[in-house]
This record gives sequence, structure tokens and C-alpha cells, in this order.
Amino acid sequence: MPDTTLPQNVPVCPVRGSVIYPTMVQHIDASRAISINAIEAAMQGEKVILIVSQRDKDVDDPKGSDLYDIGTACNVLRVRKNPDGTLQMLVSAVARVQASNYAVGDYLTADIAPLAEGKDKALEVQALTRELKDKFDTVASGGRINAEAVQTIQGKENVGEMADHIAFNLDFKLEDKQALLEAANLTERLKKLLTLLDTEQEVQSLQQKIRSQVKEEIDKNQREYYLREQMKVIQKELHGGDDEEGDEAEQFRAKIEALDLKPDVKKEIEREVNRLARMHPDAAEASVIRTYLTWVTELPWNDRSEDRLDVEEAAQVMDEDHYGLDKVKDRVLEFLAVRRLRKERAERGDISAEEVNKGPILVFTGPPGVGKTSIAQSIAKSLGRKYVRIALGGARDESDIRGHRRTYIGAMPGRIIQGIRTAGTKNPVILLDEVDKLGSSYQGDPSSALLEVLDPSQNQHFTDHYMGVPFDLSEVMFIATANYPEQIPPALYDRMEVIEFNSYIEQEKLEIAKRYLLPRQLLQNGLKANQITLTDAALEKLISHYTREAGVRNLEREIGTVLRKVARNIATGKVKRAKVTDKDLEKYLGQPRHTPETEGQEDMVGVSTGMFYTPVGGDILFVETSIMPGSKNLVLTGQLGDVMKESARAALTYAKSNAARFHIDRDRIENSEIHVHVPAGAIPKEGPSAGGAMATSLISALSGIPARHDVAMTGEMTLTGRYLPIGGLKEKVLGARRAGIKHIILPKANERDIEDIPLHLRSSMRFHPCETVDEVLDVALVGGLKALETPRDGSGPAPAKRRGGRRSAADARA
Repeated sequence: MPDTTLPQNVPVCPVRGSVIYPTMVQHIDASRAISINAIEAAMQGEKVILIVSQRDKDVDDPKGSDLYDIGTACNVLRVRKNPDGTLQMLVSAVARVQASNYAVGDYLTADIAPLAEGKDKALEVQALTRELKDKFDTVASGGRINAEAVQTIQGKENVGEMADHIAFNLDFKLEDKQALLEAANLTERLKKLLTLLDTEQEVQSLQQKIRSQVKEEIDKNQREYYLREQMKVIQKELHGGDDEEGDEAEQFRAKIEALDLKPDVKKEIEREVNRLARMHPDAAEASVIRTYLTWVTELPWNDRSEDRLDVEEAAQVMDEDHYGLDKVKDRVLEFLAVRRLRKERAERGDISAEEVNKGPILVFTGPPGVGKTSIAQSIAKSLGRKYVRIALGGARDESDIRGHRRTYIGAMPGRIIQGIRTAGTKNPVILLDEVDKLGSSYQGDPSSALLEVLDPSQNQHFTDHYMGVPFDLSEVMFIATANYPEQIPPALYDRMEVIEFNSYIEQEKLEIAKRYLLPRQLLQNGLKANQITLTDAALEKLISHYTREAGVRNLEREIGTVLRKVARNIATGKVKRAKVTDKDLEKYLGQPRHTPETEGQEDMVGVSTGMFYTPVGGDILFVETSIMPGSKNLVLTGQLGDVMKESARAALTYAKSNAARFHIDRDRIENSEIHVHVPAGAIPKEGPSAGGAMATSLISALSGIPARHDVAMTGEMTLTGRYLPIGGLKEKVLGARRAGIKHIILPKANERDIEDIPLHLRSSMRFHPCETVDEVLDVALVGGLKALETPRDGSGPAPAKRRGGRRSAADARA
């Protein structure tokens, strides 16, 4: 583009530490927003941009005062966006320009005007050109410029272009390069460049001198090395062939020979040993190789634990360490039984030995504190294997799994190989803890690296970046844990078999506290079993009124708090022994933090009892409906979620569609404000399973027939009156039983889930499986469906009594 066609105002791309000269075609990388925005503006405009250097390269957000006044106008030829969001721009430099009137917005802009070139004397330019070529040939012979650039420069016929290319390819200071750019007059530019070449020539001469001195020093060190080796041989002969220190390389060779490695692995490692043998002991690279060989020789390439595949013994170990978790224990024992049968078949030759260890990767999912990590320890204990836990929470770098390449300073293997070394056997139980909390970054995705680790068809050739040779992981038993399985990447989740851990019921927590938590806290607090008695009633109150969790971690902390206070009283001589009852807990722990909901005291109009569950357990909730004159028709309060609001609307529609059958005044529905409230108002509530409770409360309020206070219900309803299945039945029923409820209404499709409820609770409650809302109303209303379908007088419904309820701050899911 001729100078006359340059726009007056153009976007500005600041660069740090470099200068571009006219006629050059150059790549420029842009990572700062101010540069990226300028490039995008140029592409949208006339594709002309000003490349100008910063005075201070450390300034991240430059203004016009931070830039030189002279820059280079360039045509933008191509722009490419990189995956990390940066841009790479290819430009063709056009002309030296004077920049003025810098303006700052999302990017810098400036007015530009081409620099006027002065007149030069032809003879003077000719003389300077000859001198420039001679000096450049001398400097180029020093090897500071690559051969291709030298050939390009020597082929330039225009001396101005030649000077610019020399300035660009030599390592001058930024100020000197900028001065050459600002020299529009050719004679002045050549003189400045010759001065810089003289300086460069002197530096090269000094470098050559230093290089010769260094070479002499290296030759001297090598000579000393050979002499030391000769002295070792002489000393060995003088001591009768007894070399106490021994040869390091030979020691590594002996260790490698004892490892019985595969030929390809052994060949690679011996190559490193040979490199070490040829190196000076004090060389930096020797230290790196020495560390690498130490790692290699300390790995258990062929050392393994002998499996104890006794299913009965494994069951006994898990029963000793864990109470409850019957489904989980059954699945683990099935897993071990299959391995035992495979091992027996392999010993008979029916299948290959490699098939013994193949099988699903187990992932334990469930809320915190329910025993996922500890049951993995029990599995390792029952198998007689070493146990290694690898915490993956927050891991964001692929090298956490695969290790760093040895080219980096401080490189080391990944966590898998480190765990194998720690275990000392090649078949430990490795727990990948919190696998759902893996992150990812520009350094790679660790979950992708785990794909190879957890794939039985690939992990026998797992290659850590640091080790550089395959290590067989096929005999390792991998177990993963996760709180939220939906957060595990799908490709990784597909390689795992999920074993779900549910929250403990109160009876299970009581037994766990008596069998495990209390003895452990007695030991930690220096107390003997005969110094304190914690009654069952006290433990039950601790569970229900002072903790609300799926597991037992907070319960153990509260027990520890009580024991510490008792220990203090014993240590100060106030008491010799202590008995803690449920009435004493407030003295030690203060007021109860949670108050479980209880059933209503009497049957009331417009008040029904529903059930909900959270990750920390189940409970009951009340649905209250009030009918008042008004026009809003339906008002919903109590922090209800969208799904729960839809359940209320569906219940109202069902009531309207059956108004004639239920003898409900349709005009009264249309001309009334129907207010549905679900206490407690501060707790968000969501889920479809309150549909039955909503319908019961609404129809009770509209008909004036009270709802039974001893009945709790859960289930999703439809507009046509079907009663659909829900989840979390076990937790909901346990919460209802704690509140004193005796009758449970549930969808017919959930009848099979009753088997999950402990027998002693099932025997004390009555369950009413229902397929339709009519069946729900028949149980939930006083007098049943018959009372609802019988004509009533026109006095209208009696006013309903109201009651409140308190609940923990956990979100309720109906």
C-alpha cells in the first residue's frame, strides 16, 4: 500500500521489547485485551494497524505517554485465534510513521503521518554501504545470526531494507533499535548501524576469548576426571580389590538385574545407567539421572501381597469396623467372591492369570461422613493388601496423575506411581478420594489422565511422564469415592460401578456411637470406661437435637465435647465418676440446636401432613390452606420452588374438576382467595412429592372435612388423579416415625421400597399404598371418601386451627 493511502486514524497495537521495520512480514502474538481489541478493530476496518514499542515493557495497560512517538504502519494479512483466547497476527510492515493524538478506549488509537525522508549524497551512501556489508559479514561469521537470515540480508539490493533487516536480526537494545526506526534519513541510519556493529564486533571478540578460557577449563576438568578414575583403580588394587564405596553405576546395574524387568523396560533403564557411568559425578545431569534411577529401583515391579480371598473373614472384618451398610457390604463381598472364583480357575489353567484382576472399578457415592473412605480401608485389610489413599479434591493438573517430564527442574512422578512406591507392592488397594472434585486448567485435565489408569484393558501399560517406561497397574484394586456422582465426567463415570451409601438412620447412629465413637473418644480424652456413663437416652437426644447430618462426624465431635467437660471435672477433683443423661446435655452443650417436627395434636380442617428429605435425613412438614373472600384465587407462601408451586396448582385444578362430586361450591372457589402456606417460611422447599398433601389440604379446606393428624403422605399427583412414585421413601418414613406418625400414605409403585425400612419400624406403622388421589383422600380425611361425597349443609367449612413448625436450615426436598 503506498503511503498516500494510509488512513489518518488507526488502531494501535503496543509491543514490548521489539521493533518491526518497513517491508518486513512478521507474526505478532497478542494476549492483552487492549491489543486483542485493537487487532479486531483493524480487521473490521481498513486492516491497517500501528505497531509501536512501549518505553517500559513492564507496563501492562499502556497509555499514549508510555509509547514511542515513531512506529510502523502495517497491513494485517491474517489473524488466528488460539485455544487459550490469545490472537496471532501476520502483518506486512508498510512505512515509518509519526504517531500523535493517542486516544484510550477499549483499545488505543492514534493519528499517523508518514516520516519525510531527507536527501542523501550518493557517494556517501555508497561508501557507507560497502562498510556496512564488510562489517556485517564479519559479525555474521560469529554465528549470531542463522544462515537463512544471513542469506536473505546479503540478497537485499536496497541498502535501506538491508539496514532494517540487520537491525531486526541482531540483539541490540530496544532503545538502539527504536533509534534506527526513527532515523528516516538513510545516511544517518547507516552511520548509527555501523556504530552498533562495531560494538557487536567487540563483544563477539570478547565472547570468543571467554569461550576459549571455558574450553580450557573443561579440558582440565576432564583430565582430572580421568586421573581420579585411574586413582580409584590404583586404590582398589592397593586395598586388595576391596572398594568400600563401590561403583555407583555398577550398584544400579545390580539392583536393576535383581528387579527382573521386561526386556524393553530394562533396555531403556540400562541406557540411563550407561549415561550416568560416562558422566562426571558432579555434573547437574548426573544428579537428575541418579534421582530417576533411584525411583526406578525402588518401585515394586514384581513385589505383590498375597491375596486373602476369604469371603467370611472379609465379612467379619467389615462387621467389626462398620455397623449397618448391609447393601454396600453385600456388593463388596460379591466382588471378592468373584475374584476368588477367578483365581481358582486361573490356578487350574481355565483362564489366564491376567483375567483374575479384571473387573469393575468401584465408586462409593453418598453424603459426607457415612463411611466411604473407612470401608475402603476395611477392604484392604480383609484382602491383606496395602492401602493407599490419593486425595484428588482440587487437583487441576494432568501431571498430578501422569507426573512431570524429566526435562523440568524438580520433576517427579505422578500420584499413582508415588502411591505404588509408598505401598511397596504392585497390587495395593488405591482409594481415589473425592473424584467428583477434580478440576481442569490450561495444564490439562486430570480426569482424562485417569481414563487410562482405570481402564483394565489399558492400565497394564501405564506410562508415567517422569518414568518414561510402562508400569503394570492391572493388579491394583482401584476404589473411588464421590459425594456428587453427577459431577464425575461421563467418560470416567462409564468405567465405574456405583455403590450408593445412604444416610444413617437414628437407630444405626445410636449403635455406631455406642460401638465405635464413644470408645474412640474415651481413648482420645484420657478417660476409662468406668469413669463415665453416657445413657442411651442421652445419645438419642444428641443425635436428634444436637446434630443433623447424614453421617456421624458431628455426632462424634459432640460426644467429644461432652467427654472433655467431664474429663475436666474429674481432673480438678470435682467428681470421680459421671453419669450423663438426656437432661444433663443442656449443661454440657447448651440449648438444643435442632427441634424435630412432631405430629399434630388433633384433626384440623385445611392442615395435612407431608414428608420431605434432605441429605441429612427426613422429616415431616405441614401444608396449611385458608379460604378467604378475594379475587387472587391462589396464593402460595413458604419459599416454595417452581415444582412445588406446580403441585399446588395441579391440586387446585383437581379440586375444581371434581367440585360437583365432592359437593364443593364452584362459585366459592372462583370468588375466594385460597392461601396455601408450608411452614417454616425461611426454608426453601422443592420437589413434586408434596402433591398428595397439597390436594388433601386444599380439598379439606374447601369441603370443611378435617384431615387426620396421624397420617403423613408422600407422592406426586397428576391432573387426572393418578398417584406417581417418588424417591427417598426410607428417609421420609424414618422422619415421620420420629415425629410420632403411625399411618403412611405412599404411591403403589413405591410399595417395594418398604422392604428397605427396618423391620422393627415397619411393624409399628401402617402403610397405605395408593394408585389414585381418591384413595389418598379416603385415608387422609376424617370419614374418608364417603364423607367427602356425601352432601353437606351450606354452612361452609369450619375455620381451621393453625400450628407452626421449626426445622433446620437445610433445604427441604418434598
